[in-house]
Amino acid sequence: MITLYGFAVSNYYNRVKLALMEKGIPFAEELIYTAKDAMKHGSPIGKIPFIKTEEGQILSESAVILEYLEDRYPEKPLLPTDPYAAAKVQELATFIDLYLELPARELYMEAFFGGKLSDEVKATAEARLKRGIAGFAKIASFSPYVAGENFTLADCAAIVHLPLVSLATMRIYGKDFLADTPARVYVKTMNQMPSMQKINADRKANQDFMLSVRGVK
Repeated sequence: MITLYGFAVSNYYNRVKLALMEKGIPFAEELIYTAKDAMKHGSPIGKIPFIKTEEGQILSESAVILEYLEDRYPEKPLLPTDPYAAAKVQELATFIDLYLELPARELYMEAFFGGKLSDEVKATAEARLKRGIAGFAKIASFSPYVAGENFTLADCAAIVHLPLVSLATMRIYGKDFLADTPARVYVKTMNQMPSMQKINADRKANQDFMLSVRGVK
């Protein structure tokens, strides 16, 4: 059985977890909170998520893990069979990672963790996000899934990243930068899936546990 390592507050951890659940792959979870523990279990530089395969091999980086799962467990694919259509799904997932989540991540320290960002950092992130979201609006279909009629790996990225982008921009700039896209309706619809209900429940429980450990009420 595959073991998924990391913690359920991480959007990248939940991205892999969602794919495992939607593909119907049996897996176990081992919660890891520190880079030291991650390295002890085989992560090259202490990053999560990573997995241990059925054969006992370690594999890290969420996008690489998802590609492995598609190749290793083809019975319920999350990519189209047509090469171009499959590439377009991967393009969209990569676009969300690089041009939405990555610049939004610059805001997380202040938006979620009580830190303070400079005006320069905020302005740079704002420009990058607005450019990225404009491009995202051109290639996302939301019909009803983010890449078309079927649930795909692009949804595994979208549903864990888009809520963070919305919340971070609302807290930092006073406006949800995704408000002019169908993202809100999409997220609401996706969160009705049993797999997402499970992921959201686990995320909240894990977040509450982490706060209790740190002495935060």
